[in-house]
Amino acid sequence: MGRLKRFLTNRIPKLNNVVFVESGDREVSERILPALYSQCPYVDLVTCFGSAPGAFDPARGVVYDIGLYPGKEGRNRLFAELRAKHYSAVGIMCADLPIMFKWKWVIAAQLPGKLFIVNENSDYFWVDRANWQIVRKFILFRFGLSGADAARTLTQLALFPFTVAYLLMYAGWVHGHRAIRRGLTVR
Repeated sequence: MGRLKRFLTNRIPKLNNVVFVESGDREVSERILPALYSQCPYVDLVTCFGSAPGAFDPARGVVYDIGLYPGKEGRNRLFAELRAKHYSAVGIMCADLPIMFKWKWVIAAQLPGKLFIVNENSDYFWVDRANWQIVRKFILFRFGLSGADAARTLTQLALFPFTVAYLLMYAGWVHGHRAIRRGLTVR
């Protein structure tokens, strides 16, 4: 309920400590970190890169490299460490790259801090009821369901089950004929 409550309220929490999931282009992190530091004294970073960005201040945060948390036990340990910090906000980078796609969304779901999304232009918005139209447009854009791509994407979605059915029937027909031929030549 805590996560849903943060979505339903328009109140922006006092930013004491923030975790930012760097899941995209390093340049975006280089631009957004100074803006975060101007509003928050403590910023932790979750990354898949081997080092922290140049704009990261190690005196004002911790870097969590997901490479150091392998397997299910490692993931659970990372989530427990992050939950123990009681972040006031969770930032995820959605920069149109599939880097750490599952990680960022699981972290956003696991942590009770207010969620904000950073795009490839280093613009950000809070995910809450006041911004529901921005969130909706963002999701539609990311899934290719806005603008000229919408018709093509919807057509592909509509044709996908028929394509799979056709391929399964064709594979069944080919393998059926192969089985019949083998059955006739074995005798």
